[in-house]
Amino acid sequence: MRNILEIRDLQVHYGGIEAVKGISLDVPEGEIVTLIGANGAGKSSTLRAIAGLVKPSAGKISFLDEDITGMDSSLIVSKGITLVPEGRRIFQQMTVQENLEMGAYIKKDVSQEDLETVFNYFPRLKERRKQIAGTLSGGEQQMLAVGRALMSRPKLMMLDEPSLGLAPLVVQDIFSIIREINRQGVTVLLVEQNANMALKIADLAYVLETGTITMSGTGAELLADSRVKEAYLGKSS
Repeated sequence: MRNILEIRDLQVHYGGIEAVKGISLDVPEGEIVTLIGANGAGKSSTLRAIAGLVKPSAGKISFLDEDITGMDSSLIVSKGITLVPEGRRIFQQMTVQENLEMGAYIKKDVSQEDLETVFNYFPRLKERRKQIAGTLSGGEQQMLAVGRALMSRPKLMMLDEPSLGLAPLVVQDIFSIIREINRQGVTVLLVEQNANMALKIADLAYVLETGTITMSGTGAELLADSRVKEAYLGKSS
């Protein structure tokens, strides 16, 4: 299986702060890969560098064997990478459908087929397509953020803390949909503090600590690892 994404010796600085310290990782095509770690470990900075939202200070990012390091974010989207950002970042004053249409901005027109694909994943969004997005529940807003990312037909979808602030039952729904999106052929790179949920659906996982990768393995391997249990899952997990 080939890698859809390869990162080599990536460094990200914010002024004098080194957020990512020379990490290397692979994302195999068709799989779910997760990055777990505490706040400030460099997980979001890694996603932002891949998405072109921050410029790496060193290293190389390759997508489908093309060097995309430092490429403009809109061009990266057109290559087939989307980011569902932490905090959802939907357009609060727009309707649900207008938000979804914004996700297709790289296309010349909005495809009804793409809208129906999103509505098949999220029937609640279809029911609320004319509703102002800012009036949705937190879970519905997260669904909208994922749906908006799907509108560009990504090959690789990156999600930054999709469970943040959501009730446990809603989190289960979101993770079920992430799995289904992956089954439909979209590779997933997931950043998530809910390590238990993330590792359960991950084919491959990396642990980031203060900007460096300290462990890697299959999701099942890391779930069973005593160090991961101690640090991220609780001793009883």
